[in-house]
Amino acid sequence: MKTINCCLIGTGRAGMIHARNYNGRIRGAKLLAMCDANPEALTAASEEVNAEYLYSDYKDAIKNEQIDAVIIVAPTKFHKEIAIAAANAHKHVFCEKPLAKNEEEAQEIIDACAKNNVKLQVGFMRRFDASFQEAKSIVDSGAIGEVTLIKSLTHGPSEPKKWMFDIRNSSGPIGEVNSHDFDSLRWMAGSEIKSIYAIGNNFRSPEVKEEYPDYYDTVAMVIEFEDGKLGMIDGAQYVQYGYDARMEILGTKGSILVGDQGKCSVTVANSDQQISKPAMPSWRYLFHDAYIREDQAFIDSITNDETPLVTGHDGLMAIKAVRCGLKSLLENRVVKVE
Repeated sequence: MKTINCCLIGTGRAGMIHARNYNGRIRGAKLLAMCDANPEALTAASEEVNAEYLYSDYKDAIKNEQIDAVIIVAPTKFHKEIAIAAANAHKHVFCEKPLAKNEEEAQEIIDACAKNNVKLQVGFMRRFDASFQEAKSIVDSGAIGEVTLIKSLTHGPSEPKKWMFDIRNSSGPIGEVNSHDFDSLRWMAGSEIKSIYAIGNNFRSPEVKEEYPDYYDTVAMVIEFEDGKLGMIDGAQYVQYGYDARMEILGTKGSILVGDQGKCSVTVANSDQQISKPAMPSWRYLFHDAYIREDQAFIDSITNDETPLVTGHDGLMAIKAVRCGLKSLLENRVVKVE
């Protein structure tokens, strides 16, 4: 079996998750090269993981004929140019979410990959989490009857960076955290989103209300699917208590709960008659194994010439849902998803 030589483009926090995976954890793959325009980040990455080639410019990296696939974890504004250049060089493409800045750019990436007959997978790791996959299997088995309502939440603990307060650039929680929820709901429902109604408010950063009156750190959304199913999503930033990603699926004959708030299945009872358990610290901890399975699935799709589980279309639809959700929030109305 041919080894798939990979090049990581972007060695930041998320990029290094993939770097560690491809540095020995992924069957049939090798981390041949890494690329980052930041020399300090690239040096730090090279001290942690082994890669034969190091590049400061992705254009030089994709000229390397030994490279079979690229893992794009660069800032979103660069996704389109890197992905299209890689596809035109006949490299398979894995791109972290969001696939692009907007739907038009996403479609250009999809078209370039299709034209050059290379695989395109988008980084929605929840589809590779064991609990979410088990829930999907139960839904598909019919064990809870027909799905009627799917509820999903994502709460992030980190304090927003200043650029996030301008929601026309960041989209706020709808874009930062809830794009995962949109994808998970579409996957579980097996249907496209028909309409979205969103409301939100700024509860945790009142000091920025004057400069950024539209900023919100908490959002609630009601969703209707094309086949009549209902959905609900809530998102929040700067919750501080820990990272939280859960789902509830209601059917005509039962229900499924996915996830909990705990870091592990350890509960402590003490002499103060208090019972406690550690909270989930971060998405990197919760989805550690899911990232490994996600990267393995990308390589397997290349080796076996199969369609990736998360396609460019899935990335496109998540971008569309984020746009419509933000439009609904800003205009205080139901927005139809075309």
